Amino acid sequence: MKKAAASVFSVALMIIVATVLCVTQARAQGMNHHVENAGIDMNSELVQDWAKERIAKSPRHHEWVKIKNGNREVNSFVVYPEVSKKATAVVVIHEIFGMSDWVQQLSDELAEAGYIAIAPDLLSGMGPNGGGTAELAATGSNAVGQAIRALTPDQIAADLNAVADYVSKLPAANGKVAVGGFCWGGSQTFFFATRRPTLKAAFVFYGSAPSNNAQGEPFTPDKTALGQIGAPVYGFYAENDMRINATIPATTDVMKELKKMYDPVTYAGAGHGFMRAGEPNAPEPKAPAAKGDEAADKKAADDYQKAVASYKANRKARDDAWARWKMLLVKL
Repeated sequence: MKKAAASVFSVALMIIVATVLCVTQARAQGMNHHVENAGIDMNSELVQDWAKERIAKSPRHHEWVKIKNGNREVNSFVVYPEVSKKATAVVVIHEIFGMSDWVQQLSDELAEAGYIAIAPDLLSGMGPNGGGTAELAATGSNAVGQAIRALTPDQIAADLNAVADYVSKLPAANGKVAVGGFCWGGSQTFFFATRRPTLKAAFVFYGSAPSNNAQGEPFTPDKTALGQIGAPVYGFYAENDMRINATIPATTDVMKELKKMYDPVTYAGAGHGFMRAGEPNAPEPKAPAAKGDEAADKKAADDYQKAVASYKANRKARDDAWARWKMLLVKL
C-alpha cells in the first residue's frame, strides 16, 4: 500500500461522528448494512451552510431529475461542466447521512473539473409521501439511519445501474461512467463495481470491500463478488481509521490473486471523512474562551490544539486526494 504524506483538515467532532457512523460491511450477495447512530442526530449532518453558499455561487447548470427504476423513481442531482466536448460522467454515492448539501457541493466540484456529476438520493421513496432524505430527516433524528439499514443490495444496485444508464446516454455525455463514493457510499462503490463490470473506474473513499463474514468476525473479502469487477478500483484512506484500514490487507491480497486492479493510498494524519471535513470552506476549529478555571481552561486549550492538528491534516489529505482523483479521471 502506498502512503501519501498528508496532514489534513477536520473538525474533531466531524471525525468522531463520521468514524462512528460511516462504516458498513458490504456483502456481494447479501450485504450487511452496519449502522451505528450512538444517539447522534444524523440530521445535523445533512445541512452545511458553507456548502449551500458554494453551490449558490456556482456558474454551472444544476438540475434534479427523477430516474425510473421499475416502479421506483430515484431523485438525482446532476451538474454539468462548462466544456466544449462530450464529458465522462461520475456517479457520486452519498455518505450514510443521505443526500447532504456537501454531496451536492462535491458534485459541483467534479463538474468544475470537467465531468458530468450525478448524485442519486438512494433513500428516494423511503420517506413520507414518497420522499427521500429530506423528508426522512424531517420525521426524526434516527429516520435516515433506519432507512439506510432497510436498503437491500439488489435495490441499491438497481438504482445505481439505472442512474449510470441514464447519465451515460445524456447528449452531453461521452458514454464513459465512473463511480465514486464516501464513507457508507465508499463501501457501496466497491459493491457497485461488482455489479457493473463496464464501469471505467471505481473510486472508494474510506469504504470496505464486499464481505460475507458476520459483524464481529475477522474481515474476509467476498472472492466471488470481487471476481466480477471489471474496472480498476482506487482506494482513498485515512491513517487514523483502523476500522476501515484493517480490511485493506486482505482486500489487497484477494484482488491481487484475482488479477484485479486495486490501488489503495493512505493519507497520513487524516481521519475518516476527511474529504468533507477537509473542504476549504468548511468551518475551522474555534479557540475556546478562558473561563477562569485553570484545569478546565487547560483541557479546553489542549482539545483545541488537537482539533487544529486534525483540521490541518484533513485539509491536506483532501487536497492531495483531490489532486490524485483528478489525475486518475483524466486517464479514463
